[in-house]
Amino acid sequence: MSPRLSALAASASGLALLLAAPAMAQTADAAEQAVSIDEIVVTAQRRSENIRDVPFAVTAMNTETLTAISAGGADILSLSGRVPSLQVESSNGRYAPRFYIRGLGNVDFDFTASQPVSMVMDDIVLESVYLKGFPLFDVKQLEVLRGPQGTLFGRNTPAGVIKIDTTKPGQDFTGYGSLTYGNYGSTRTEAAVTLPASDTLSVRVAALWNHRDDYINNAWDAPFAKKDGKDLGNFDDIAGRVHVAWTPTERLSTLLTLQARDYEGTGTMNRANVLTKGSNKLNDNFDRETVWYDGGRNNFQKQKTTSQSLQVAYDFGPATLTGVVGSYQGSSQGDGDIDGGVASAPAGSGFKTPFNVESGTLSSDLLQNTYELRLTSNGDGRLGWQVGAFYWDERINLVSGTFNGVGGLIPTKATDIVQKSDSWSIFGQANYQVTDAFKLTGGVRYTDDSRDYHGKIVIGTPANAEGRVSVGDEQVSWDVSALYEVNDSLNLFARVASGYRGPSIQGRNLPVLTTADSETVMSYEAGLKSRLWNGRARLNATAYLYDVKDMQFTAIGGVDNSNRLINADKGQGYGLEIDGDVYLGAGFTLAGGVAWNHTEIKDKDLLVAICGNHLCTITDPIVKVGASDRAAIDGNPFPQAPEYSANLTLSYVRPLGDAQELFASTDWVMQKDFNLFLYEAVEFRQDANFEGGLRAGWRDLSRGLEAAAYVRNITDEANVIGAIDFNNLTAFVNEPRMYGVELSKRF
Repeated sequence: MSPRLSALAASASGLALLLAAPAMAQTADAAEQAVSIDEIVVTAQRRSENIRDVPFAVTAMNTETLTAISAGGADILSLSGRVPSLQVESSNGRYAPRFYIRGLGNVDFDFTASQPVSMVMDDIVLESVYLKGFPLFDVKQLEVLRGPQGTLFGRNTPAGVIKIDTTKPGQDFTGYGSLTYGNYGSTRTEAAVTLPASDTLSVRVAALWNHRDDYINNAWDAPFAKKDGKDLGNFDDIAGRVHVAWTPTERLSTLLTLQARDYEGTGTMNRANVLTKGSNKLNDNFDRETVWYDGGRNNFQKQKTTSQSLQVAYDFGPATLTGVVGSYQGSSQGDGDIDGGVASAPAGSGFKTPFNVESGTLSSDLLQNTYELRLTSNGDGRLGWQVGAFYWDERINLVSGTFNGVGGLIPTKATDIVQKSDSWSIFGQANYQVTDAFKLTGGVRYTDDSRDYHGKIVIGTPANAEGRVSVGDEQVSWDVSALYEVNDSLNLFARVASGYRGPSIQGRNLPVLTTADSETVMSYEAGLKSRLWNGRARLNATAYLYDVKDMQFTAIGGVDNSNRLINADKGQGYGLEIDGDVYLGAGFTLAGGVAWNHTEIKDKDLLVAICGNHLCTITDPIVKVGASDRAAIDGNPFPQAPEYSANLTLSYVRPLGDAQELFASTDWVMQKDFNLFLYEAVEFRQDANFEGGLRAGWRDLSRGLEAAAYVRNITDEANVIGAIDFNNLTAFVNEPRMYGVELSKRF
């Protein structure tokens, strides 16, 4: 272990001992009076186990937390910062989020792009960014697994996994319904019910409708602009899920799942010239409820997805055999005024841009199939194991287009892309209880990947230009970890793990076509998981270091206005994560986390394009390449990788008697010091973004009733979360202040 990582681990251990000291001194009487923090059970290792027994960093979010942060119509982007080292952002609105863990991620906006953070919902991997925006509803628990997860979860998990488990059918008639209404006509209706049909058959049905009215005015007299003053900002997101659980015998269980989503809404609001050269602060050109667009057709988006999956498990006694088959289908289209302004506007206008850029997806069709077979040991013996095989294939047919930017319906250029990918792997993991206190775990996975691309320019120049390329690779991923139980309240762990992201292809800018070789990650982490003050508190701390070889980056925009894949020789990240919660007494509970993440690109020869027309203030060394200026990015942090992040939630409950209570909670997140691009510029370096929320109300536990009021982004912060750099200083921001009321009934 490196000296730097050793020092971090020692700091984490020292903190635990410091906090543990008061717990050891508490009296038995005080312990009897204490209110305990609930134990957390996770399935981060494909088994149900206490979170303290998992030998790597994992954080779980429950239904209550997800309900609070989704008030006001928030989507999956609301997860950003809620877990140490987790960043989520999107330049594609609500249907294509991008995830980063410990700084590792991918800023590429294309549906064909790969990410080093995988999402797994009910044991089905959602590989494409196309699928990762599926709305969260009727979720039992969401887990964030940090660090490489290549052994059990496969390819494209070198940064970690977002694991989502929805509520499954049981043998009791249960359910809930909720209605939320707020400003901008925001309406969220969610309902679910479990219907036991017999002793062996049960059904869970859940549905969501999430809506918002238009609240943004297009002040430019574009041919597509509405005349009522509100043109953009709306969305309608309708989704449903059916689980059918059948257990014909004590040994055999099956789960059939059907899902669908129909989404239509407004994409990301790019705003021209809202940054001033020499400053990263929004200027007076920024107006939350006004844009000036001459293209984009109101930045519309449409997406439909359907899915089917079947899980079958048979308990042989010593081991259980599980098979999982899943399929996702989708179609999508959208458009956007990318430059965020008007090229024909009068000189000096705050929204004038040098030229028009309007682009979108004319059509996008997706088909993903997954197949997995696992054999897992049963029992409480010293040796536990699981082995399996996995196959995944995906086909995306994408037609992207650019327009003249003044409302034209015929694209000036259109590219028809077909990308086919498949991957198969075999894997195994074993754990051995060496002593009652010491457990070792190790795993290995062999993966074989291939990807084929064919693109053709069907409208525009060079006419009928084509590009074809195939990439592939095979890799072995592995991990070894140790867990030591100091006592009933404190576990120490250490882990070494390798990760792998398969080779990638980017062909949006035909006839230019770029590829990136596989990236491999070697990660080291050590930490502790503790239960303190006689169960009144929980504290987890992790120190980590990882090195990435042939790190994949996407160079977007710049004076070239392109989207190119590149490999850096190396990348490195290291840091410290702490999270936990504590019952303070008198009805107050405090929960939160902090993270320090240092990332660094290591490639002395790597150059990227800089902002167009030298509109930004570059702080990197500039290298002349022909007639173009390029930035040397050696030593820069990874893009969208905050060096510091924190989250905090303070909750209060006051019993009223007769199983009734008042409750209130406030939650805050902060991300500090991060770049928006690969190069560093004053305008695109973010200092600190923060956002807070408040929720308060009344509940009757005996009748399952709850009424609450909420405010999201309570201080109405306008946080820059992304930018466009090729022809003006364009940026996009977080959602505005949202407030409203909620009513819910559980039974």
